[in-house]
Amino acid sequence: MPKTSAPKSKAAKPAAGKKTEVVAEKEPRGARRRRETRTKLLDAAFRLMAERGMDGVAINEITEEADVGFGSFYNHFESKEAIYDALMNTVFEDFAKHLDELTTGIDDSAVMVSHCIRFTILRARKEPTWGKFLVREGYSARVLSRGLGQFLLRDILKGVAKKRFKSPDLLMSFVGVGSMVLGAIAANAEASSLRGPLSEQLRKMGLETDNIPERAATLALVSLGIPEREAAAIARLPLPSP
Repeated sequence: MPKTSAPKSKAAKPAAGKKTEVVAEKEPRGARRRRETRTKLLDAAFRLMAERGMDGVAINEITEEADVGFGSFYNHFESKEAIYDALMNTVFEDFAKHLDELTTGIDDSAVMVSHCIRFTILRARKEPTWGKFLVREGYSARVLSRGLGQFLLRDILKGVAKKRFKSPDLLMSFVGVGSMVLGAIAANAEASSLRGPLSEQLRKMGLETDNIPERAATLALVSLGIPEREAAAIARLPLPSP
Protein backbone atom coordinates (compact mmCIF):
# COMPACT_ATOMS: atom_id res chain seq x y z
CA MET A 1 0.00 0.00 0.00
CA PRO A 2 1.63 3.25 -1.10
CA LYS A 3 2.22 5.94 1.48
CA THR A 4 0.42 9.20 1.15
CA SER A 5 1.93 12.44 2.30
CA ALA A 6 0.12 15.35 3.86
CA PRO A 7 0.26 18.68 2.09
CA LYS A 8 3.35 20.62 3.05
CA SER A 9 2.81 23.79 4.98
CA LYS A 10 5.19 26.63 5.44
CA ALA A 11 6.87 26.76 8.84
CA ALA A 12 6.16 29.87 10.81
CA LYS A 13 9.14 32.09 11.24
CA PRO A 14 10.24 32.79 14.82
CA ALA A 15 9.59 36.27 16.12
CA ALA A 16 12.58 38.56 16.00
CA GLY A 17 14.77 38.34 19.09
CA LYS A 18 13.26 35.03 20.25
CA LYS A 19 15.14 31.72 20.30
CA THR A 20 13.55 28.66 18.78
CA GLU A 21 13.16 25.73 21.18
CA VAL A 22 14.79 22.50 20.02
CA VAL A 23 12.93 19.39 21.13
CA ALA A 24 15.16 16.32 21.54
CA GLU A 25 13.96 13.22 19.78
CA LYS A 26 12.74 10.48 22.06
CA GLU A 27 14.93 7.37 22.06
CA PRO A 28 13.17 4.51 20.25
CA ARG A 29 12.03 1.70 22.55
CA GLY A 30 14.13 -0.91 20.77
CA ALA A 31 17.29 1.18 21.01
CA ARG A 32 16.65 1.85 24.70
CA ARG A 33 16.19 -1.85 25.45
CA ARG A 34 19.32 -2.73 23.53
CA ARG A 35 21.32 -0.14 25.44
CA GLU A 36 19.93 -1.31 28.79
CA THR A 37 20.72 -4.95 28.01
CA ARG A 38 24.27 -4.07 27.06
CA THR A 39 24.70 -2.13 30.30
CA LYS A 40 23.36 -5.07 32.32
CA LEU A 41 25.85 -7.41 30.65
CA LEU A 42 28.77 -5.07 31.31
CA ASP A 43 27.77 -4.55 34.94
CA ALA A 44 27.44 -8.30 35.49
CA ALA A 45 30.79 -9.02 33.83
CA PHE A 46 32.40 -6.31 35.94
CA ARG A 47 31.19 -7.83 39.22
CA LEU A 48 32.08 -11.40 38.27
CA MET A 49 35.47 -10.64 36.71
CA ALA A 50 36.43 -8.47 39.69
CA GLU A 51 36.03 -11.57 41.86
CA ARG A 52 37.39 -14.27 39.54
CA GLY A 53 39.13 -12.63 36.61
CA MET A 54 38.21 -13.01 32.95
CA ASP A 55 39.41 -16.59 32.64
CA GLY A 56 37.35 -17.70 35.63
CA VAL A 57 34.00 -16.49 34.29
CA ALA A 58 31.80 -18.18 31.66
CA ILE A 59 29.40 -16.42 29.31
CA ASN A 60 26.35 -18.19 30.75
CA GLU A 61 27.33 -16.91 34.21
CA ILE A 62 27.40 -13.35 32.86
CA THR A 63 23.93 -13.66 31.31
CA GLU A 64 22.52 -15.26 34.47
CA GLU A 65 23.99 -12.51 36.64
CA ALA A 66 22.58 -9.91 34.25
CA ASP A 67 19.22 -11.71 34.15
CA VAL A 68 19.07 -11.72 30.34
CA GLY A 69 18.75 -14.53 27.82
CA PHE A 70 21.92 -16.39 26.85
CA GLY A 71 21.39 -15.71 23.15
CA SER A 72 21.12 -11.98 23.71
CA PHE A 73 24.79 -11.90 24.69
CA TYR A 74 25.81 -12.38 21.07
CA ASN A 75 23.63 -9.49 19.96
CA HIS A 76 26.15 -7.25 21.74
CA PHE A 77 29.47 -9.09 21.96
CA GLU A 78 31.20 -11.66 19.78
CA SER A 79 32.94 -13.43 22.66
CA LYS A 80 33.96 -13.24 26.29
CA GLU A 81 37.15 -11.51 25.20
CA ALA A 82 35.08 -8.88 23.39
CA ILE A 83 33.03 -7.98 26.47
CA TYR A 84 36.22 -7.94 28.51
CA ASP A 85 37.82 -5.44 26.11
CA ALA A 86 34.68 -3.28 26.23
CA LEU A 87 34.72 -3.50 30.01
CA MET A 88 38.37 -2.48 30.18
CA ASN A 89 37.63 0.57 28.07
CA THR A 90 34.65 1.48 30.25
CA VAL A 91 36.42 0.93 33.58
CA PHE A 92 39.74 2.55 32.78
CA GLU A 93 38.83 5.31 30.35
CA ASP A 94 38.07 7.89 33.03
CA PHE A 95 40.82 6.44 35.26
CA ALA A 96 43.41 7.13 32.57
CA LYS A 97 41.96 10.60 32.05
CA HIS A 98 42.24 11.38 35.76
CA LEU A 99 45.81 10.13 36.01
CA ASP A 100 46.79 12.33 33.07
CA GLU A 101 45.10 15.32 34.71
CA LEU A 102 46.89 14.64 38.00
CA THR A 103 50.30 14.85 36.35
CA THR A 104 49.64 17.68 33.90
CA GLY A 105 52.31 20.35 34.30
CA ILE A 106 54.43 18.18 36.64
CA ASP A 107 57.98 17.52 35.50
CA ASP A 108 59.26 15.60 38.53
CA SER A 109 58.83 11.86 37.92
CA ALA A 110 58.86 11.19 41.67
CA VAL A 111 55.82 13.42 42.20
CA MET A 112 54.08 11.82 39.21
CA VAL A 113 54.57 8.31 40.57
CA SER A 114 53.49 9.35 44.06
CA HIS A 115 50.32 11.04 42.81
CA CYS A 116 49.35 8.03 40.67
CA ILE A 117 49.87 5.59 43.54
CA ARG A 118 47.91 7.60 46.09
CA PHE A 119 45.05 8.38 43.73
CA THR A 120 44.74 4.70 42.77
CA ILE A 121 44.64 3.45 46.37
CA LEU A 122 42.16 6.14 47.41
CA ARG A 123 39.85 5.36 44.51
CA ALA A 124 39.99 1.64 45.29
CA ARG A 125 38.97 2.48 48.86
CA LYS A 126 36.02 4.50 47.60
CA GLU A 127 35.01 1.93 44.95
CA PRO A 128 35.82 -1.57 46.30
CA THR A 129 34.64 -3.50 43.22
CA TRP A 130 36.75 -1.27 41.00
CA GLY A 131 39.70 -1.95 43.30
CA LYS A 132 39.19 -5.71 43.06
CA PHE A 133 39.03 -5.49 39.28
CA LEU A 134 42.25 -3.46 39.20
CA VAL A 135 44.04 -5.99 41.42
CA ARG A 136 42.90 -8.84 39.18
CA GLU A 137 44.05 -7.02 36.07
CA GLY A 138 47.29 -5.96 37.75
CA TYR A 139 48.48 -9.55 38.02
CA SER A 140 47.64 -10.40 34.40
CA ALA A 141 49.90 -10.36 31.36
CA ARG A 142 48.08 -7.24 30.14
CA VAL A 143 49.48 -5.08 32.95
CA LEU A 144 52.11 -3.45 30.71
CA SER A 145 49.56 -1.94 28.36
CA ARG A 146 46.38 -1.32 30.35
CA GLY A 147 45.30 0.40 33.53
CA LEU A 148 47.73 1.57 36.19
CA GLY A 149 50.62 -0.45 34.79
CA GLN A 150 51.08 1.65 31.67
CA PHE A 151 51.33 4.84 33.74
CA LEU A 152 53.76 3.42 36.27
CA LEU A 153 55.96 2.04 33.50
CA ARG A 154 55.89 5.34 31.62
CA ASP A 155 56.81 7.44 34.67
CA ILE A 156 59.49 5.03 35.93
CA LEU A 157 61.15 5.03 32.51
CA LYS A 158 61.05 8.83 32.42
CA GLY A 159 62.57 9.03 35.89
CA VAL A 160 65.39 6.66 35.00
CA ALA A 161 66.10 8.53 31.76
CA LYS A 162 66.36 11.81 33.70
CA LYS A 163 68.48 10.10 36.38
CA ARG A 164 65.83 10.94 38.97
CA PHE A 165 65.40 7.22 39.66
CA LYS A 166 68.04 4.56 40.04
CA SER A 167 67.29 1.01 38.95
CA PRO A 168 69.70 -1.84 38.24
CA ASP A 169 66.77 -3.81 36.80
CA LEU A 170 63.93 -1.85 35.19
CA LEU A 171 61.58 -4.80 34.86
CA MET A 172 61.88 -5.79 38.50
CA SER A 173 61.55 -2.18 39.63
CA PHE A 174 58.30 -1.96 37.71
CA VAL A 175 57.09 -5.30 39.07
CA GLY A 176 58.07 -4.32 42.60
CA VAL A 177 56.32 -0.93 42.56
CA GLY A 178 53.23 -2.37 40.86
CA SER A 179 52.98 -5.25 43.32
CA MET A 180 53.40 -2.82 46.20
CA VAL A 181 50.44 -0.77 44.97
CA LEU A 182 48.21 -3.82 44.49
CA GLY A 183 49.20 -5.12 47.93
CA ALA A 184 48.44 -1.73 49.45
CA ILE A 185 44.98 -1.77 47.87
CA ALA A 186 44.31 -5.18 49.41
CA ALA A 187 45.72 -4.11 52.79
CA ASN A 188 43.69 -0.92 52.71
CA ALA A 189 40.51 -2.90 52.05
CA GLU A 190 41.23 -5.27 54.92
CA ALA A 191 42.19 -2.44 57.27
CA SER A 192 38.79 -0.81 56.84
CA SER A 193 37.12 -3.97 58.14
CA LEU A 194 39.40 -4.43 61.15
CA ARG A 195 37.85 -3.50 64.46
CA GLY A 196 38.36 -4.16 68.13
CA PRO A 197 41.02 -6.52 69.59
CA LEU A 198 42.46 -7.59 66.22
CA SER A 199 43.15 -4.02 65.19
CA GLU A 200 44.76 -3.29 68.56
CA GLN A 201 46.88 -6.42 68.31
CA LEU A 202 48.23 -5.34 64.93
CA ARG A 203 49.13 -1.95 66.35
CA LYS A 204 51.07 -3.57 69.20
CA MET A 205 53.02 -5.54 66.59
CA GLY A 206 53.89 -2.31 64.81
CA LEU A 207 51.49 -2.99 61.93
CA GLU A 208 49.54 0.24 61.94
CA THR A 209 47.03 0.57 59.13
CA ASP A 210 46.83 4.36 58.98
CA ASN A 211 47.90 6.46 55.98
CA ILE A 212 48.41 3.50 53.66
CA PRO A 213 48.37 5.59 50.43
CA GLU A 214 51.15 7.89 51.65
CA ARG A 215 53.19 5.03 53.08
CA ALA A 216 52.92 3.02 49.86
CA ALA A 217 54.02 6.02 47.78
CA THR A 218 56.94 6.65 50.13
CA LEU A 219 58.22 3.08 50.00
CA ALA A 220 57.80 2.93 46.21
CA LEU A 221 59.94 6.05 45.80
CA VAL A 222 62.57 4.73 48.20
CA SER A 223 62.78 1.54 46.13
CA LEU A 224 63.52 3.76 43.11
CA GLY A 225 66.42 5.46 44.83
CA ILE A 226 64.77 8.53 46.38
CA PRO A 227 66.07 9.30 49.91
CA GLU A 228 63.52 8.31 52.55
CA ARG A 229 62.98 11.79 54.02
CA GLU A 230 62.47 13.32 50.58
CA ALA A 231 60.19 10.45 49.54
CA ALA A 232 58.01 10.93 52.61
CA ALA A 233 57.73 14.67 51.93
CA ILE A 234 56.70 14.06 48.32
CA ALA A 235 54.09 11.52 49.44
CA ARG A 236 52.51 14.16 51.68
CA LEU A 237 52.14 16.78 48.97
CA PRO A 238 48.54 17.91 48.35
CA LEU A 239 46.87 15.62 45.83
CA PRO A 240 45.26 17.64 43.02
CA SER A 241 41.58 17.03 42.37
CA PRO A 242 41.22 15.37 38.94
